[in-house]
Formats: sequence, structure tokens, C-alpha cells
Amino acid sequence: MFRFENVSQEPLHNLNFTIEKNEKVILFGPSGAGKSTLLFLFNRLSDPEEGSIYYNDNPIQECSITDLRKNVGLVLQSPNLFPGTVLDNLKYGPELFGEWEDNQAETLLDYVQLPKSFLNREVDQLSGGEQQRVSLARTLANSPEVLLLDEPTSALDYRTADEIEDVLEELIRVHQLTMVMVTHNLNQARRLGDRGLFIMDGRLQEDGKFPDMLDHPKTNKLSEFLEE
Repeated sequence: MFRFENVSQEPLHNLNFTIEKNEKVILFGPSGAGKSTLLFLFNRLSDPEEGSIYYNDNPIQECSITDLRKNVGLVLQSPNLFPGTVLDNLKYGPELFGEWEDNQAETLLDYVQLPKSFLNREVDQLSGGEQQRVSLARTLANSPEVLLLDEPTSALDYRTADEIEDVLEELIRVHQLTMVMVTHNLNQARRLGDRGLFIMDGRLQEDGKFPDMLDHPKTNKLSEFLEE
């Protein structure tokens, strides 16, 4: 699905890895290591200074950016919704492609466990957790095959974060999504991920299966990071 060959983009250097369909990959490491920079390379929010990225065996630069971002959806730490109603937000992406059908709206809210009465609510009237659910539903409206998540629960209180995590887990399972997620929360990483890419000093230091790589790190850098 994704292949990175000798990819560099400050602060990242010489990354090589492949992500297969339906993998649930966690990007983790210290602050400033380049995790979000790496995440944004997957849907061309930025392009590498060196190296090549392939998506479904095609050079990523040859993919239409609109199609790429439709198929590779991004959910940020802050919901980043458009002004207007929940419905305005949900139909924005599909309408660009002439794919919106009104009966989708309730289904999308159902996916993220919000009642249909929310459709005509203004997004600025919603709580942080409700906004993050709408943000997830808006991404799902485009029927992506890959979900990029940049610390989607870190701005939320514990209870709301747990609820969003449950929603995410169910969505990924039901829709058979490939997930690439940045998180600082290693308990969350254990629950949601099946593979980890440990980034430190701008380099991929360790690539392994979860939870094994957290319980039995192979490198001193990962051991020291986990002890901290």
C-alpha cells in the first residue's frame, strides 16, 4: 500500500519501510522526532526533499492530490471543522466529487455514536469530544481506505478520549481501514496498534510488532525511551 524508499524531509533522514493494507501502525517517539512530519508525507501535505514514496505501487507524486486525500483521510489533534452545521461539514467532501446522498448523514453520525438531532447543530456549539466525532465522521464521508491520525485524543479529557478511542477501534474494524497514528500515549498504542515505528533523532530506530516491541525492545534507544 505505502512504500518509503530513502525518504528525507527535515528533521527525518533516510526512512525505509512498507505499510500493507489493513495494518494498524503507531508512529511514536520523543517530541520533535518528526512524527507529524512523517504523517503528513502520506497524503502530500508535504513532499519529501529526497527519496521516493509509493502508494499502491504508483509514485505518490503521480496521484491526483484530491483523490489521494479522499482515499487517505487525516484527523488532527484539533477537530478543525468548517463554520456552519454538522451537516455542512459532513457533505463538504462528497459534494466535491458529486457523491453525496442525503441518507448518508444519519449513517455517518451513527458510525461515531452521535444522535441524528446533531445534524443541524452549529459546530461551534459542540463540546471538544463531539467536535472530534464530527471530524471523524467528515473524514469517513469520503470513504477513505487509510486513516491518518495525529494524536486525535490528546486534547480531550480521559473519559472522552476513551470514548473516541472505542469509536476509532470499531470504525477501523468495521470499515477494514489501514491506520497510521501518531500518539504519545503508549497504553493507547498497545490497544489500537499492531505495529510500531519508533522515530528518534529523525531516524527510524526500530520497526516491530505490538506489543512485543514495547515489552522486548531490541535497541538501547527504545529501551531508554520506554524507561523515561
